[in-house]
Amino acid sequence: MLGLVVPEQGKSRAEPGGMDKLKRVLSGQDTDDQGRLAEVIDATSLGWGTRVKGFIACFAIGCLFSVLGSCLIWIPGKGLMLFAAFYTLGNIASIGSTLFLMGPMKQLKRMFEPTRLIATVVMLLCLILTLCSAFWWAKKGLVLIFCILQFFALAWYSISFIPFARDAVKKCVSVCLS
Repeated sequence: MLGLVVPEQGKSRAEPGGMDKLKRVLSGQDTDDQGRLAEVIDATSLGWGTRVKGFIACFAIGCLFSVLGSCLIWIPGKGLMLFAAFYTLGNIASIGSTLFLMGPMKQLKRMFEPTRLIATVVMLLCLILTLCSAFWWAKKGLVLIFCILQFFALAWYSISFIPFARDAVKKCVSVCLS
């Protein structure tokens, strides 16, 4: 029996080796592994309870950072830089909290849908410009302007997930302005 390899029942001896299978997968010729990929994704996905806990924890950290940043603004000298950093990190954590509920790919797809594209781009641009104006340009006025724009862009982005919320806000603003 030494050296004799007996194939398992239902498998042939001509089954390709690991390298051949890898070549087929990478070239797109292997189609029987689609079920395995789905199994791996299902096995590594989080349960609903874990997702909710992750969302709450990440959102709470985001709120904590934003409030901490607002408190740090009053520190002489470096206060504005600390405010910009913590406020921006708080907003990033708040946005990141929704990754737990939707998953990363679905979140990215929804962020860049045509209805949210402008709000997403403005929000991400304001996040970057806030940090640039605090750390590289050292312009306090720009930091405050970009933080305010960050707030409004994030609010507009967030309400885009609520049906008819944007229309209600537009109508409310138009009534207040007229």
